[in-house]
Amino acid sequence: MDLHSLTLLVEIIDSGNLSQAARKLKMTRANVSYHLAQLEKSVGVQLVKRTTRRVEPTEVGLRLYEHGRNIHNEILAARETITSLGQDLQGRVGISVPSGYGQIVVSNWLIEFKRLYPRIVLDVLFENRADNLRDEVDIAIRVMQEPPLSVIARSLGDVRYVACASATYAQQYGLPQTLMELRASPLITAGVMGRQLRLSAYQEGQDRQEVMLEPTLSSEHFPFLREGILAGLGVGLVPDYVVQDKLASGEVLTTLGEYRLSIFGTHMYLLYLPNRHQTRAVRTCIDFLLAKARGESTPLPPLAPM
Repeated sequence: MDLHSLTLLVEIIDSGNLSQAARKLKMTRANVSYHLAQLEKSVGVQLVKRTTRRVEPTEVGLRLYEHGRNIHNEILAARETITSLGQDLQGRVGISVPSGYGQIVVSNWLIEFKRLYPRIVLDVLFENRADNLRDEVDIAIRVMQEPPLSVIARSLGDVRYVACASATYAQQYGLPQTLMELRASPLITAGVMGRQLRLSAYQEGQDRQEVMLEPTLSSEHFPFLREGILAGLGVGLVPDYVVQDKLASGEVLTTLGEYRLSIFGTHMYLLYLPNRHQTRAVRTCIDFLLAKARGESTPLPPLAPM
């Protein structure tokens, strides 16, 4: 068994199928399959279980994968150390952020990060996909109840939904005082096409209540929802960061404050894979985002060694 064989096994298991591994390794699928068979022959045991669509590691295959992944990460770290000597921090960071939180909150953080580290390339996706991290994504920020066990999850804080409306709307129509009145109001909220929205409402000392929603205005683009709320088109049901400044000024009023409201989840997490090599650029970006979420000041980057 050699390093090439271990690298091949790592790529196969990371990719989940032989075809994807072949594309990443710039080999034919038949060639990957042949080398895998030769590796299994050399160790005398089956390393992966093959199906028509996926491969799953056996117990022995998983142990070899862990060794191979550790060796691969050490090699990448050594290469980075050599290439970065005497240079400012550089590299690429792939980030996936929710469309609303990303546009309204994280975008300003990333612009500040880019000013601090101009040689780091940021590749930012604004999306609401909830699947696992992909090859081009090093860091994902997601709203969810519980993060998957396959990733490392760092808390970015709670997500607090508010039922709100413009002061003009409230003066003309009033604000809903019960969940049923909220449901009957013209609702402005985020939605996923083809999916029925369900509001979860928690009140201290009582069981959770669920209300099916039928919005009059629905979108994944939170700045658009914000404009609809400010225009007095209905009652907004959005995370508080969407209208935080307007709440402070009194232009937007809230109701049903005795409830803790949630549609897509009550917590924000920063996610990354435990077995993928993290460059200095990725680690620096993770620390930066966690500090911003905690409201901490961000230190200036260290000077490059002479």
